[in-house]
Amino acid sequence: MTAGLKENPMNATTASASLACKAPAAPWYRHRWPWLLMAGPGLVIVAGVITTVIAFTGADGLVADDYYKQGLGVNRQIARDAAAVALRVRGEIAREARAVRVALSGDAPLPDRLSLRLVHPSRASDDRTLVLEQSEPGRYSGSAPPLSATRWLAIVETPQWRVSATLEPNTAGPAVLTPGVGQ
Repeated sequence: MTAGLKENPMNATTASASLACKAPAAPWYRHRWPWLLMAGPGLVIVAGVITTVIAFTGADGLVADDYYKQGLGVNRQIARDAAAVALRVRGEIAREARAVRVALSGDAPLPDRLSLRLVHPSRASDDRTLVLEQSEPGRYSGSAPPLSATRWLAIVETPQWRVSATLEPNTAGPAVLTPGVGQ
């Protein structure tokens, strides 16, 4: 035996007593650090699920399925605008609670019926097409469904010409119909 390394019986008893006094370690889910480390990836997963739900339920109607045919029809639309300018077709459109009234004038005889397209600025599914009947010369009216409180494009057209106006929900009085779309 070496002189300085004697076993001390007191050290063994104090070590076993100190181990007996310590509480058992808590399971991992009782500590905050694993939860803090998992919170970031968990939030990313939740945000991804929310984004996916929004993407699939809120379909945007901005891209047309028949874009090529619509592109070919642009020349016909421009020709109808030019015909409205040549015929000096002008007018006013007024929207009431459940009706639409149109007053037109021009150099050509006006038809008995007109087509009115109410175009929503961002949702093609909300667009409406109405047929307006002539009540007296140059005056047309028809029933209209309630529209949302947004700016609408009103296009009054025949196969030969078309005029348009922007309907503002908060503007009182009629809107002026002029050749061309969106003016």
